[in-house]
Amino acid sequence: MRSRLGLYAWERRHPCRHRATLGTQRLLELALVDNFAVFNRDFYQQSTVLVARQLLGTVLCRRLPDGGVLTAPIVEVEAYTEDDPACHAFRGLTERTRVMFGPPGHAYVYFIYGMYYCLNVVTEPEKTPGAVLIRAIGVTGGEGPGKLCRLWGINKDQNGVDLCNPGSDLWIVPGQKVGRSEIQASTRIGLKVAEERPWRFYLKGHPHVSGGPKRRVPAKLLKRLGDQA
Repeated sequence: MRSRLGLYAWERRHPCRHRATLGTQRLLELALVDNFAVFNRDFYQQSTVLVARQLLGTVLCRRLPDGGVLTAPIVEVEAYTEDDPACHAFRGLTERTRVMFGPPGHAYVYFIYGMYYCLNVVTEPEKTPGAVLIRAIGVTGGEGPGKLCRLWGINKDQNGVDLCNPGSDLWIVPGQKVGRSEIQASTRIGLKVAEERPWRFYLKGHPHVSGGPKRRVPAKLLKRLGDQA
């Protein structure tokens, strides 16, 4: 098991960075050189809570309009499921939530408060809506879902992009393995319904986790959540 200090050391060696785009095939070759392998559809069609936990420590990649590529580890997430009153898909299929009802492994991007975009990862088998909100990435300015989207220029243009395709604007690849002891769970942030669900997961002590601590989940319950997911 890698230590949290090991994960932070990896971040120092691989900071948010740019690469010139040389076409999809070449980009994939570069990814493989770095021992990166894009997650396939099977990864995302797992249960939403399990995917949320497993996304911690993975690397979010963003191709910019100028051809550069930004990368940073995912350090904080929240899970939302079909039976969750806080989930956009709770009331059924709408034009806004159509992506959530489609195949897993796509980006769901929505606009809130008239000023922020938020990036989510679609989970669960097709027609079973679920999503993981990416709350923070491990770079300065990436603390909070709206801030990270503003920092990396993520907006409605990225809604529905295929995260399993390294030729997309966004994709996710494995990073450092994160042990169960390095993950903290708490209730989610900023909700007025389903506030009791302990579905916010983040790396303990990470400097780029957003917001203050919510009601934390005891370690025994966290283990049970992982076993049941």
